[in-house]
Amino acid sequence: MGGSLGGLTAALVLCDAGYDVEVYERSEAPLEGRGAGIVLNPATVRYFTGNDALDVGEMSTSTRWVRYMDREGNIADQHPFSYRFTSYNTLYRGLLACFDGYRYHLGEEVVGFDQDARGVTVRFASDRSERCHLLVCADGIHSTGRRLLLPDLAPAYAGYVGWRGIVEETELSPETFAALREAITYHVMPNSHALVYPIPGAEGSLKPGRRLTNWLWYRNVAEGPELDYLMTDREGALHEVSLGPGAVQEHHVKELRAAASELPPPIAEVLLKTAEPFVQVVFDIEVPRMAFGRVCLVGDAAFTLRPHAAAGTAKAAEDAWKLGEAVRKMGGDVVAALKSWEPGQLELGRRVLARTRDAGWRSQFEGTWRIGDPLPFGLYEIGDSSMP
Repeated sequence: MGGSLGGLTAALVLCDAGYDVEVYERSEAPLEGRGAGIVLNPATVRYFTGNDALDVGEMSTSTRWVRYMDREGNIADQHPFSYRFTSYNTLYRGLLACFDGYRYHLGEEVVGFDQDARGVTVRFASDRSERCHLLVCADGIHSTGRRLLLPDLAPAYAGYVGWRGIVEETELSPETFAALREAITYHVMPNSHALVYPIPGAEGSLKPGRRLTNWLWYRNVAEGPELDYLMTDREGALHEVSLGPGAVQEHHVKELRAAASELPPPIAEVLLKTAEPFVQVVFDIEVPRMAFGRVCLVGDAAFTLRPHAAAGTAKAAEDAWKLGEAVRKMGGDVVAALKSWEPGQLELGRRVLARTRDAGWRSQFEGTWRIGDPLPFGLYEIGDSSMP
């Protein structure tokens, strides 16, 4: 249930374990991530590396430095550290290419399910149903599975939003390209922070000049009328989670561009040369349970993490890998497998969620994220996202 990154990884892992797997995705078209960047973790690309399915070096950019930039654009601190970055679209296409296309069903919205001792009956919006032994709810932030299983659970707003955008390298001045190259660059300012890093270009291109520069700027927005005003699109519709490129009202974009004067000149240039910035509400979700008989929640359907640990995609993949191991170990006994799988994934989710909350509090409110501090990137611990 859900055909994005976590759902595809779970499907591939369970197929390799010898089970018949069908993926149902509610979107009628293949998914797109608006060019958003993803920091890779070994868990994220484990299917590719473990099966020699795709060379990670052919699907990601790399950096050699973690760099802090001061207000004037000078290097305030830097230290060597290797990260790899890709785009949602590149990772999604890679996973989808490994899966049997006949078992990947678009335009199939799950609206309900019931389970008994023998299996799960899954109901679709088209009024048909399917029967299965195990239902994996990998349907993301807006999870229908979570809403049905935990109806009283609501997202918790973090108090800030993330403005995002991408620019082709060729659009940048030589000075800005030189200031940002081979690094993930951070700027820490009062009650805010921004970062920039390179990702693959269109169709996954890694050719110099065709790559993209991805930026994020976290800005505090009061909950209530102020947030609602920002998240109301050009047609007057209020959005809960995000407004995509071209949907943000023009006066909000103008205000963002005017505020770019607060940023170091290289980061400001990247923002100002972005044709259509978009915005995402930052919030988190923490579930008390992930296993419900023959049904489970994985990825963002279970724990929606703030972006600061760069671990959301890795957590979804790890949920899938551990699920596959548990099902194998229990010889296909789904109920026993989920019981053994749940405690470890709950603990992992809580730990990484706590780290993202701490990073958000220190940077956006407390003001204790200092220049030179280690980035909180990592799944099990800070630093485990390092990839040569």
